[in-house]
Amino acid sequence: MNALRNVGATGSEFAKSITKLSTGLRINSAADDPAGLIISENFRAQIAGIDQAIRNNQDAVNFAKTAEGALDEVNRLLRDARSLAVAAGNTGTLSSTQIQANQSQLNSIVASISRIAEQTQYGTKKLLDGSAGVQASVTSSANVGSMYFGGSFNSAAITTSSLVTVTVSTAATRASLTGSVTFAAATTTVSAGTFAINGRSFTTSSSMTAQDVVNMINDASGSTGVSADFAAGAGITLKAVNFGSVGNFSLSDANGVLNTAGTTAATGTDAIASITIDANGSTAGGLATVTFTGGRNGSNGLVLSDSAGNTLSLTETGNATTAAFTAGNLSVGSSSFQVGANANQTANLSLANFAASELGKNIVSGKNLSNIDITTSSGATDALQVLDGAISEIARARGEIGSFQRNVIDSNIRALGVARENLSATESSIRDTDIANEMTNFTRLQILQQSGLAVLAQANSSPQSVLSLLG
Repeated sequence: MNALRNVGATGSEFAKSITKLSTGLRINSAADDPAGLIISENFRAQIAGIDQAIRNNQDAVNFAKTAEGALDEVNRLLRDARSLAVAAGNTGTLSSTQIQANQSQLNSIVASISRIAEQTQYGTKKLLDGSAGVQASVTSSANVGSMYFGGSFNSAAITTSSLVTVTVSTAATRASLTGSVTFAAATTTVSAGTFAINGRSFTTSSSMTAQDVVNMINDASGSTGVSADFAAGAGITLKAVNFGSVGNFSLSDANGVLNTAGTTAATGTDAIASITIDANGSTAGGLATVTFTGGRNGSNGLVLSDSAGNTLSLTETGNATTAAFTAGNLSVGSSSFQVGANANQTANLSLANFAASELGKNIVSGKNLSNIDITTSSGATDALQVLDGAISEIARARGEIGSFQRNVIDSNIRALGVARENLSATESSIRDTDIANEMTNFTRLQILQQSGLAVLAQANSSPQSVLSLLG
């Protein structure tokens, strides 16, 4: 028995050694090293986060390269435009026809710059029209849980930082149904039978009370989406957990336990609100208003969205507010990137509106790149000043993008690579098998197993020697 016990213990350790050598892992289950497993899993989570952060950083590099490449083309067009303005100033040798030809070419350049600003995209996100990185922040947490604006509103790009004003026109309601069978008190017994809520069946007995039924329904609210309450002298009230149409439910009560026999449907109302933002700046005028509707794509009736995918989540307080209220702010022009493996490890890149109408402003009164005229001598002079200002603006923007890429993203990628390398080494020292040491242990166990089996065979043969004496 002693030999058998030792052979069994050796066999168990031998099997563990084979598992470690075949998987390359010292910890194959929590039982191998509980504390080590906890530490190792935390390291693995960090390593996975760093891997994704590195990919995020590479996406940010590509994002910046796309914007900077487009601005490089704008710079080239501005250089050509400046040459035209210099040529147009030479009125002593140029005819009016030649000057007008220069103006026509300048108009084409200006249109191309505006087109680049409008159409440059990274995926579906526009980069140079002022809408890149619209950040929505909630200022009325009592009324609004969260907001998201993707850069387009009322079929136009959001190019101006603005307040978000909400007017709830239709408040969301929960689907509700009060049974026609009344109970004098919570201890009043119910009829025996069955009923179903959203297909989930409930069975009652004649010994159950109204409160028992309420508790039974509430215990199953996670699967039915319906809760119950009760007031003495009335029927049991069923109410959807969620607001709006997503909480619609049906009560089938063949035995009339809670309600008149048959199937009754209960419906809720989705919230509807008018959302207003400053569409294009107070100087240009115009507030844009869009209707947001709750319940789209099966969402809670308090989560409102528009056709562009912008969303706003009302609280119950906000849902009940009838007067217009300021929900939050939209900040335009700053794109946020998750560049680290943990919360709040972000970096921002600001991209302005580079349309022709926004370049070269505030240099010559009333002039910008979109309205320069080089058909007159004074116009050519003004155009040169505007173009010089626009060239400086584009060059400065490209420098900021380059600085972001080189000093923020590229250096962060290198730092993340070092962090990943060291975390992986630490995790490996905890989780992985020391092959040389384990092979030594494997050989030892192999010898012990073979010798144990040999000794067990000798132990089993000993009784035969004793029995031979009796013969």
